[in-house]
Amino acid sequence: MAAALTAGVSAGALAACGIPAFGEREAGGRGPVPPGAKAECSEVAAPGDSRGRQLRGMWIATVGGIDWPKDAGGSAAGQKKQYVKLLDTAAAMNMNAVFVQIRPNSDAFYDSPYEPWSQWITGTQGKDPGYDVLAFMLKEAHARNLEFHAWFNPYRVSRQGDVKKLSPESPARQHPDWVRKYGTGLWYDPGLPQVRDLATKAVMDVVTKYDIDAVHFDDYFYPYPEGGEFPDGATYKAHGNGMDRGDWRRKNVDTLVESLSEKIHDAKPWVRFGISPFGVWRNKGNDPAGSSTRALQSYDDIYADTRKWIKKGWVDYVTPQLYWPIGDPRADYAELVAWWAAQVKGTRVQLTIGQAAYRVGADATWKKPAELSRHLTLNAKYPQVRGDVFFSASDIAANRRGFAARLRDDHYARPAIAPVPAGRGGAAPPPVHDTAAVTEDKGVRVTWRPSQGAASYAVYRVDGAAPGCAPVDPGRLIADVRGGGIIDPSAEPGRAYTYYVTALDRLHHQSAPGRGATVNAPKG
Repeated sequence: MAAALTAGVSAGALAACGIPAFGEREAGGRGPVPPGAKAECSEVAAPGDSRGRQLRGMWIATVGGIDWPKDAGGSAAGQKKQYVKLLDTAAAMNMNAVFVQIRPNSDAFYDSPYEPWSQWITGTQGKDPGYDVLAFMLKEAHARNLEFHAWFNPYRVSRQGDVKKLSPESPARQHPDWVRKYGTGLWYDPGLPQVRDLATKAVMDVVTKYDIDAVHFDDYFYPYPEGGEFPDGATYKAHGNGMDRGDWRRKNVDTLVESLSEKIHDAKPWVRFGISPFGVWRNKGNDPAGSSTRALQSYDDIYADTRKWIKKGWVDYVTPQLYWPIGDPRADYAELVAWWAAQVKGTRVQLTIGQAAYRVGADATWKKPAELSRHLTLNAKYPQVRGDVFFSASDIAANRRGFAARLRDDHYARPAIAPVPAGRGGAAPPPVHDTAAVTEDKGVRVTWRPSQGAASYAVYRVDGAAPGCAPVDPGRLIADVRGGGIIDPSAEPGRAYTYYVTALDRLHHQSAPGRGATVNAPKG
């Protein structure tokens, strides 16, 4: 496993994980099962949203070539190959989502009417890469049944401080009065209505044009403190209306979060809106509602009232970046998981945890390859925790000290279906019909007649001959794929197995299983 993760995952490695999917033609050319068709197993209930369901993801950062592309300005073919390699790593890890940065610096990894092409794809801001980067990324992710969370940075403009070095097409170049220099970089002023309008247009352009699964923001709102006050005095004077300056800044961010949530869901109710904030809202020493921590506070230092967004239901999921080890004296991972679980309890907001894969090997605690595995074991104590997202893709692929292989062995040995997001609509497709299992040289080929409206199919394997109708056990899941079939190469020679298939819509509502198909695996 370590070698496969380090070197990238080939099609053969994916096959070894039971991942390959085939087009609907593999189902024998039969048309899809239409809505209202009589179920083969009408007496069997659909599986519920069990604790076995998890979102498992990794961030793919594009700014500065952190993850992809490593060679801004390189050939399109080479960049595509790099990206596919990262997706294959996610698939081999039995992940089901990627969080891809497509607007890192008021720029775009797609043809935007509002902002220039990103320098991180071409080497030069404003230069057309010659292909629709976002369409390619989406297609490849969905081909592997990975959710695509489109990651936007709302206020960052540049990591360097000279606005004249930006493309003439950049809104920051055209409207330098929107821009503030802070630290070594450039930022839009969140207090300006024009800035909120630009961020909203950029997000909604993607929502309406592309088949993304979610809009994602990270922890960058007002910039992290770098010494001195963020230079928004004139904006505060014009728009502050006598409010406390901190409250006014939080209101500016709140306004963008609330309005974007409404616009996204009005346009496409199934597209989720999620945020991965800094892991500490407030320290208990400053606020009784805060966590028992001694760390930077998102509420006070970057003006992000993340707790409020949960209570108001403005986000569908929250992924706090809990980048500390268990037992850290300033910010104990165990304390923070409990605190965030309490915040989402009783709400419709899903909680997933941001994990610091990048820190593995950094110091004595992080030199332990089992540290992140321990985090996931602890998470299991809290039913509110519905998965994990790892920063970042290159670290998962590098598998330093074997940590990613350890995660896979301890927690991700089988694939998982993502939880159903609350309040976003959707319904289970009709159950599949005509499940069949036949042996061949590479293992057992399982096919089924596709179901109308299904986005993916979950395949379960039971030991022994048990044809007919039966409930499915989440612990027997071997694949969640798009298309009409899989090859199961892990079937042991000479043993009998029964396969069941369910259909899922894009929000993971799941049908009852079709009639099972039994087969004897071929002897070597």
